[in-house]
Amino acid sequence: MSHENPFPTQKGTLFAEDIPFPELADRYGTPLYVYSRAALQTAWSRYAQAIAGRNALICYGVKANSNLAVLHEFQQLGAGFDIVSGGELERALAAGASADRIVFSGVGKQSWEIRAALTARIKCFNIESAAELDRLADIAHEMGLVAPISLRVNPDVDAHTHPYISTGLKENKFGVDIHRAPALYHQAQQHASLKIVGVDCHIGSQIIDLSPYLDALEKLLSLIGQLGADGIELEHLDLGGGLGIRYTDETPPDPADLLTPVFERLHAHGLDHLQVVLEPGRSLVGNAGILLTRVEYLKRTEVRNFAIVDAAMNDLMRPALYEAWHDVVPVEPRQGVPAETWDIVGPICESGDWLARGRTLPLEQGDLLAICSAGAYGFSMSSQYNTRPRAAEVLVDKQDSYLVRPRETPRDLFASERVPQRS
Repeated sequence: MSHENPFPTQKGTLFAEDIPFPELADRYGTPLYVYSRAALQTAWSRYAQAIAGRNALICYGVKANSNLAVLHEFQQLGAGFDIVSGGELERALAAGASADRIVFSGVGKQSWEIRAALTARIKCFNIESAAELDRLADIAHEMGLVAPISLRVNPDVDAHTHPYISTGLKENKFGVDIHRAPALYHQAQQHASLKIVGVDCHIGSQIIDLSPYLDALEKLLSLIGQLGADGIELEHLDLGGGLGIRYTDETPPDPADLLTPVFERLHAHGLDHLQVVLEPGRSLVGNAGILLTRVEYLKRTEVRNFAIVDAAMNDLMRPALYEAWHDVVPVEPRQGVPAETWDIVGPICESGDWLARGRTLPLEQGDLLAICSAGAYGFSMSSQYNTRPRAAEVLVDKQDSYLVRPRETPRDLFASERVPQRS
């Protein structure tokens, strides 16, 4: 098993590191999320190498995959964490995270979430509106604490990605218009309960072209210069996350391809003292996970052929939500079975319940299929629609496998519900 390919094929059978997928299906059932520890480590090492000897912090984007085993692995490797909810704060702390390496993003922080993060003494709140700034200042004052803040500025840069995951344009809900940022920084200065520590920017996800990052960086450097002239000194520059992965034929950049010019431009502007913060998610976990599913029925019609599998849009929402592409690989390719064109669909009562369309595969009922590149925004976006128990999650480490989240049962799904007892 190569770290470059944690899901190799051996004698025609697909493996997760050193374990054949059929063995995992027999042991844990399907649908099943399978993560490779080696793949997590390899993805992390690319970031670690890119920041070696630099004043930088990699904060894993918890929303991509929030399983405690995944969080703990990154914590052990030296990651900080980027959270977007009070629940993610609790998860990160439960996984052993140091609060002073946690940044809190998100446009809709509730009061209880702010209180929890202040109590934990997190590294920074990424502020996304004037109203949020005022709320944080009031709560911190009430608690007798000083809140470290960064403004998430919106640079109006097109990341050339899907509109649902583009976050750096004026029409997006995220961040503060970069032209209004200086006034808001000065407003923050008036609050004794706030401490300005940084500036933050996040322009989108699944970014393959680095030029939007560097365009945004130039705008941030201009802002930092303006703030410095006004006596506002920063401690860190947070460029967000968003580096893409290979789903089909993309050529994603290496973290060093982004960070090397970032460090060079900071040096050119005399800003070597600034800590660089990144918030990668997908690029750390996306290709470390596979969704394993079994063909329940093959259904041929005059218009389309359907392979109906036991996974569905509640297990993997991305195709229905974004029309996202995930490669589909037979776990044990059939010999002597003609390849046909299939839509891979689930059992949910929605026409949008599909995982892949128009795939040419040799299939028989009962076959196992691997839905690739499912480690990011797979289980973390899953639901219990149609009262479908969510899949189990397994972490593979060479020849060992660990059940890191058991499969739900139908009774689990309604165990907390109550029927009113009317008199």
